[in-house]
Amino acid sequence: MADKNETILTAEREAELRQPIDEYVGAIQAQIDALRRDGTDQVVSIQSSLDALKRDKVYTPEEKQAKAAELKAALAEAKAVEAQNREAVQKLIAQGEAYLKANFRPDYYNPVRESCKAEQAAAKVRYQDAVSQLERTHQETLAKLSDPKEIKDEKYVHKNRLFDAKMQLAKDRQDSTDRRHAAFEHKYHLIDLMRMSKFTPLETLSQRCENYCYTFRLRDFLLRNGLYIAIFVIFAALCVITPRVKAGMQLLTLNNVLNILQQASPRMFLALGVAGLIMLAGTDLSIGRMVGMGITASTIIMHNGINTGSVFGHVFDFTHLPVLVRVLLALVVCVVLCTIFTTIAGFFTAKFRMHPFISTMANMLVIFGMVTYATKGVSFGGIDDSIPKMIIPRFGKFPSIILWAAAAVVIVWFIWNKTTFGKNLYAVGGNPEAAAVSGISVFGVTVGAFVLAGILYGFGSWLECIRMFGSGSAAYGQGWEMDAIAACVVGGVSFTGGIGKISGVVTGVFIFTALTYALTTLGIDANLQFVFSGIIILVAVTLDCLKYVQKK
Repeated sequence: MADKNETILTAEREAELRQPIDEYVGAIQAQIDALRRDGTDQVVSIQSSLDALKRDKVYTPEEKQAKAAELKAALAEAKAVEAQNREAVQKLIAQGEAYLKANFRPDYYNPVRESCKAEQAAAKVRYQDAVSQLERTHQETLAKLSDPKEIKDEKYVHKNRLFDAKMQLAKDRQDSTDRRHAAFEHKYHLIDLMRMSKFTPLETLSQRCENYCYTFRLRDFLLRNGLYIAIFVIFAALCVITPRVKAGMQLLTLNNVLNILQQASPRMFLALGVAGLIMLAGTDLSIGRMVGMGITASTIIMHNGINTGSVFGHVFDFTHLPVLVRVLLALVVCVVLCTIFTTIAGFFTAKFRMHPFISTMANMLVIFGMVTYATKGVSFGGIDDSIPKMIIPRFGKFPSIILWAAAAVVIVWFIWNKTTFGKNLYAVGGNPEAAAVSGISVFGVTVGAFVLAGILYGFGSWLECIRMFGSGSAAYGQGWEMDAIAACVVGGVSFTGGIGKISGVVTGVFIFTALTYALTTLGIDANLQFVFSGIIILVAVTLDCLKYVQKK
C-alpha cells in the first residue's frame, strides 16, 4: 500500500511536474505572440472589420469605400509583416513541439496516468473495506433486533448505504479519469495556442480516439449498437452455415451482395418516405397497398402491347406512344396517385390531429378496395422488354438501379439536414407545441412530410415495376409497410419523434433485405421469416424505449 501511496500524485505535485513544461512553452508562446502582434493578429482583426463594414448600414457607399480602402491598405501592411515573421514563428513552433514530444509524456503525462491507475486501485480497496464494514455493522444490528418492522427498516438503510458506497466508488473512478484526460488534453492545449487551432490529421485522430475512450460507456454503446452486433453475429453464422446446408454454396459473394442491393433499392424509397412520418411520431400502414396501386398503374401504361385486363371495364392501349413517353407517363401517374392519397392522410392527421395509424389505415382499405374492384384483382402481365434495359441497365454485373436509390438517399439527406423544412421536421417531431410557439407551421410540416412520402412511394413502386418487368396487381406489395417501418426502427428512427438519421434508414433497409435474402437462400419458410422480423422489431423498439427512458 505504501508504494501505491507514493505513486499517487497530489494536486500540488502534479502542478510541480507541469510547471517546467508550461514555463518553457510559455516563454516560446510569448515570443510567438510578440511576432504575431503586428502581423497575424492585425490580419485577423482587419478582416473582421472589413466583414463588419460590408454589413454596416450606417455609412454611405462613398464612406464605406473610403474606409474599405484604408482597411485594405492596413491589411496589406499586416500581411507583409506576417510574411516577414512567418519563418521565425514556424521555427519557434517547431522548437516548442520538439520539447513537448521529448518531455511531455515522460515528465508529466506518464506519472499522472500511473497516479490515476493507483487512485482507482486504492478506490476499489476503500470500497471493499467499506462494504465489509457495512456488512459487519448490519449483521451486528440485525442480531440485536427482533421487531419485523425494525428489521425491514434496517435492511432498507443498509441497502442505501451500500448504494452510497458504490456511488462514491464511481465518483472516485470518474475523478481519476477526469485528471488523466485533462493531462492528455493539456499538450494539445499548448499546441493549439502555438498553431492557432491548426492540428495535423494524426493529432486530430489522436484527440478523437481519446475523447471516444473518455466518454465511452458500455451501457450506452450496447443500447445504440447492441441490435446491430446481434444481427451481424446472426448474419455471420448464416454465412458459415450456408455452405454446409446448401452443398458448398457461398452466401457472401459479389453476385449475392449485388442482388441484395438491387432488391433493397426500391424498398429504400419506401423506407425514406415513411421515415419522415416516423420522425413526426407517426407511421404509414398504406405503403404496401400504394406499391400495389403504383405497380398496377405502371404496368397498364408500360404494358407490352394492348392490355389484356380492364380498369372499370375499360381496356387501355398506350402502344401508340413512344416508349420513353410511356415510361415518363407511368412515373408521373405513380407519383401523382401516391401523393394524392398521402396528402389526404396528411390533411386529416394535421387538421383534425388524427393519429396517422387511423388515417393511413383508412387509406390502406380505400386503395386496396378501389384497385381490386377496378381491376377485378387480375394481373396485367409484363411491360415492354426494352424499358428495364433503358431505365435500369446493367453495367457488367453492376445493376444501375442502385444508383437510383443512392440518388434518393442523397436528396432526402439534403432535405432533412440542409433545408428549413428538414430542420422544422425535427422540431415538430421533437415537440410540436414548442415548434408552434416558435412560429413553425405544424400543419404545413406534417402535410409536407406526407407529400414527400407520397413522391418517394411513387418512385419506389415505379422502379419495382420496372425491376420485376411488370406483372402488376392490387395484391403486390402486401406486407411491405412492415418491412419499411421495421427498417426505420432498426436504423434508429425513434417512434418518440424528432430522432433519426438517413444513414440509419439505409442501414436498416440493408439489414432487413440481407437477412431476408440469406434466409430465403437457406430455404427457410417465408412464414418463419416473419418470426425473425417480428423479433428484430420488438428488440429494436425495446432498445429505443430504453434510450428514451434513460434520457427522461
